[in-house]
Amino acid sequence: MASSFYSNAQHVDFESVLGMDDHGMVSMFEALMASDLRGFLGCPAVVYEDALVDFFENASVRSRVIISTVGGQLVEISEELFAESFELPVDGFGDLSEIPKDAIFDARSIVSLSGEPISLSGRKNQMKMPFRLLCDIMAKAISVKAGSFNAITVEKFSLITVVVCRIKMNWAKFLFSILKKMVSAGSKQAKGFAIQISLLLATFPSLELGESSEFPASKVLTKNTVLRFVSINDRDGAEEVTGAAKKKAVSKKRPAADVGAAVPKKKRSFKKKSVSSMELVEVAEEAIPIQQVAEPLDVEEPR
Repeated sequence: MASSFYSNAQHVDFESVLGMDDHGMVSMFEALMASDLRGFLGCPAVVYEDALVDFFENASVRSRVIISTVGGQLVEISEELFAESFELPVDGFGDLSEIPKDAIFDARSIVSLSGEPISLSGRKNQMKMPFRLLCDIMAKAISVKAGSFNAITVEKFSLITVVVCRIKMNWAKFLFSILKKMVSAGSKQAKGFAIQISLLLATFPSLELGESSEFPASKVLTKNTVLRFVSINDRDGAEEVTGAAKKKAVSKKRPAADVGAAVPKKKRSFKKKSVSSMELVEVAEEAIPIQQVAEPLDVEEPR
């Protein structure tokens, strides 16, 4: 099913989100535009599902060019065509390992909700709301990773750093390398870029792509979907705080449980005292007259 190629995808309607009243969100989307990602993230959201299935089934990489057949027609996609189609920069860092460490350190404080540098092995709720959304965009639309989107990874945060610190990135090289992984045999790279591949295939006039389908509206970031994202993340954050408070309350009660656990120890020490069986019998016999005394004295004794 072609829908699996965009099940976790994310696209951006820049005209809608730039009109929001939220200054923090608007600044984040402006940073994406400054990073020259508008042509890639905000291109027309059209999908040719049948052509996508053909493309991925028949695609391979030869001499740094992606080759496939769609409807029996040969398709070749080079890095140059990829860059031109989405107006991607071809200068700058081509790999995330080249990003300066001091920039990553600075970004950890810039995006932090508390002001303290965030942990790169924690969850994204450490970050301010606009950067939580940016984390999702980087994971779903750029690196196309499957799995949990709440966790922060070094790769995700490196991409966030590029946008936040306005680092010059060779997006053409970086994104095309991800596309090559998608079509490489044995690769663990999740498949995606459904909109972008559809638009690339549309540049070949000889291809019969079939009917196009609209990209799911819920996966396009607009003013309304961003507000929904904020609402959901606010609620999840409140639930996490409540859960942490409950765990803290339970931990405070543990000393009382320890005191209660000490009671059986006193009983065990009492049993260590030696008491002979004869003494136990005598105590039982002496207890009988006491119970008889408690009976009423005005009852006549039968002759």
